[in-house]
Amino acid sequence: MIAIPLGPARRYAVVATPTYFESREPPKVPSDLMAHACIRTRLPNGALFRWQFEAEGQPVHADVEGPITLDEASLARIAVLDGLGIGFFMESDVREDIETGRLVRVLDAWTPPLAPLCLYYPSRRNPPAAFKVFVDLARELARSSRAS
Repeated sequence: MIAIPLGPARRYAVVATPTYFESREPPKVPSDLMAHACIRTRLPNGALFRWQFEAEGQPVHADVEGPITLDEASLARIAVLDGLGIGFFMESDVREDIETGRLVRVLDAWTPPLAPLCLYYPSRRNPPAAFKVFVDLARELARSSRAS
């Protein structure tokens, strides 16, 4: 199999507004989240999304509690920005909010980078022309994402 990364490494971010932390101690470890209002997300299959952390290379999952459960990350971001609690997002979805100070990141050491999304395909000596063009485009997009 051949793998072509389709972008940079991804990462989760645990965030809340500065106002939320004015009257609460920020969590230092994932288990501290049990004392906080967390904005939960429901997956398309109906299951609740479990927040994923890592300690010394070992996965740690947290089943958080909170005042609201939503089925869309963009709505969860709005709820967090409104000060309803702590949210768990892909870093790319809240990067601008963190950079501008609208959101504060916590548990940073517990959210290491994840592998980038990749296109996997079997090695073939003579792939169809359309597939070869698609693979070349994926490689070009990967190069341009690393350059930016």
